[in-house]
Amino acid sequence: MSAPYSTVRLPVLAASALLLASTTLARAQTLSPTTAATPTHATTKSVTKAATQTGSDGESASHSSFIDGQSREITQTTRNTLDANGEEHITVNAHLDALRSAMQPSTGATVYRFSRKDIETIPGGDNAPLNTVLLQAPGVAQDSYGQIHVRGDHNEVQFRLDGVQLPEGLSVFGQSLMTRFAHSMSMTTGALPSEYGFLQAAVIDITTKNGSADRGGDVSIYGGARDYFFPSIQYGTHAGKWDFFATADYVHNRVGIENPTPKFNAIHDLSNQYHFLGHLRYTADENTRISLIAGVSNAEYQLPNNPGQQRQFANPDFLNSSLSQQVYGSVNSASLNERQKEITDFGILSLQKEMGKFSLQSSVFTRYSSLGYSPDPVGDLVYNGIAQRAQRSVMSTGSQSDVTWRVNGQHTVRFGYQVYVERNSSKTDSTVYPQTGTDSNGDAVYSGSTISIHDGSGRTGWMYGLYAQDEWRVTKNLTINYGLRFDGVDEYTHSKQVSPRLNIVYTPWHGGTFHAGYSRYFTPPPFELVGGTQLNKFANTSAAPGTLQDTTVKAERDHYFDMGFAQAITPHWHASFDAYLKIAKNMIDEGQFGSPVILSAFNYRRGQVNGYEFATDYEAGPVTLYGNFAWSRAIGKDITTAQWNFDPDDLAYIKQHWIHLDHDQRWTASAGGSYTAFRRTGHPTQISATMVFGSGLRADSNIPNGRSVPIYATFNMSVVQSFQDLFRIPFLKRTQLRLDVINLFDKRYELRDGSGIGVGAPQYGLRRTILTGISQRF
Repeated sequence: MSAPYSTVRLPVLAASALLLASTTLARAQTLSPTTAATPTHATTKSVTKAATQTGSDGESASHSSFIDGQSREITQTTRNTLDANGEEHITVNAHLDALRSAMQPSTGATVYRFSRKDIETIPGGDNAPLNTVLLQAPGVAQDSYGQIHVRGDHNEVQFRLDGVQLPEGLSVFGQSLMTRFAHSMSMTTGALPSEYGFLQAAVIDITTKNGSADRGGDVSIYGGARDYFFPSIQYGTHAGKWDFFATADYVHNRVGIENPTPKFNAIHDLSNQYHFLGHLRYTADENTRISLIAGVSNAEYQLPNNPGQQRQFANPDFLNSSLSQQVYGSVNSASLNERQKEITDFGILSLQKEMGKFSLQSSVFTRYSSLGYSPDPVGDLVYNGIAQRAQRSVMSTGSQSDVTWRVNGQHTVRFGYQVYVERNSSKTDSTVYPQTGTDSNGDAVYSGSTISIHDGSGRTGWMYGLYAQDEWRVTKNLTINYGLRFDGVDEYTHSKQVSPRLNIVYTPWHGGTFHAGYSRYFTPPPFELVGGTQLNKFANTSAAPGTLQDTTVKAERDHYFDMGFAQAITPHWHASFDAYLKIAKNMIDEGQFGSPVILSAFNYRRGQVNGYEFATDYEAGPVTLYGNFAWSRAIGKDITTAQWNFDPDDLAYIKQHWIHLDHDQRWTASAGGSYTAFRRTGHPTQISATMVFGSGLRADSNIPNGRSVPIYATFNMSVVQSFQDLFRIPFLKRTQLRLDVINLFDKRYELRDGSGIGVGAPQYGLRRTILTGISQRF
């Protein structure tokens, strides 16, 4: 991590980050790759810090001489002077990391970085879920099931490992990617350059741990309240041209899914999870590297119960039927036994090559994701009118290649492609009550016996994207990045689009950076979340929908505008402001309908999201502080697809009126800080705290999504004590003890109240939880 700007919470705009003294590159193995790739047209420490935070990953066109000349010269000189204990291997990989980072421009976009130090400072450190780390960035709102919303979008977040985008998966209750996998990471948002497609609310790029930057081993045990037991192990090493890293963990607790009640403990909420990541690399020379990343996530969850639950049937007629009245109360909702299992496997094989003025990274990847729901056979039938065993899976295989051509000191051209071939399958086995007729009032009459309905579907489809862009350094203080992207999808829907992108970055004075951008976006509907249910099979049953209309989900098309300003107030203190507007056609949203916690996609014919963000950070000596707040408004009108999931009255209202999206949170804020005592000794003590504030997601009033749930603010704290050589054993290194308190003041707060468009059960945030851990490096 780069000491001058290890708390890079601020968005700081792109092209001005093109700065780093040449001596810094020689120790670039401790830096995030994006930092190491910065050119040398400015060298002061304060400017370097402010510029890097602006978001440029060192992609100014002037970096061509830096990459081709200085960087290689430094690498070669260092290789000739270092001894044979592996430092040559580390330096060469740092050089290749810098080149890979320079292939991913963020010129004009807004970037928030999390160094290794930042991750370790957050309460929980590597044990913290990935979404809790991302909540410390501006404009990120938390939702139930571990979901996050960035700038008013619903889950349109892409995850990249070492620059390679992973296809979407089916995980609902949390990310299959663990914080422990990351050496560092960044979140890029705003008007994105043309390299980024498909999912464009935010790009989470995780620089995975590897055998060069994360040498040695670490064993830890973490746990405490709510049956929390979290052992983990990691080990990294290198030998010759090879390096290897692997980490694995097991999570057992009773906080797998949010509690549907405000009580301190949830009923029936046991979770068992297994995770693994392996990273193998072969560095042929300073210009060539092959890497393989493989990961596994296997998670099983009990769905927590809500005592005294009211009946929630798909068919309103069944709610008022005599059979409904007869069976209601025959099962206690506190004793339901619903379960869900989620599996994710992925692999990425990449070749990175530098050839003169050209840099290439080409990858093939695959991801398998499945989700299975097991109902309570009687309880689900009584309370929902249907007991459905559901299984979904998606297998995605594809390729991604990115090329950078450093034409000259003014122009850097980038081009590449992404292509995915996906196979989606879904099957359900449902038990329902058949309708036998109507009574004298015209109300449905249902049989007391049940019938079984099997439904299944599968489809193979593909989506693809091509892009080309030129980063033009017009003057020393002005950079323009312009390009085109062409995307297409042939899955449940068939459409394509050419998307222009334009970003301008201007540095009017020392430490200040202005940026403005426009991006045309094309977002295919999530293939794995588009259902193929045959609705006619459920007609005249207790699971019949209110309408049989089921228009296929369409691709979203957006106009996105963004502008902002960042300023280094002092060498240690930075601030930034950003504003954005998205105008959407066929805006994609997602919701949970029915008992299986499987999200389903749908479209609003029109959508609009706008907002602004402010962020600031300060770091000096042992103290780091940061804070940010964001205002956002996300609205939609006229649901035009997957209509069968909705109440007909809601559809009629939304057709004529704008409504808030269910995940629209007007005010979002986060803050944090840390202090390290005895930092120059072998036993430093670190105290840190974080805060998250939300004005509340949406819930129904007399109109859909017409009000917000109550505001809340939660605080977490952490104390970490480290000891160097505590046991006086040569192969044992740092020993670390930690104490984390989640929700320090035991705030009762509600994420969802069970109402709203596409909202399932109520969801409450985690009450105060005390966790402790010990880790030993070797």
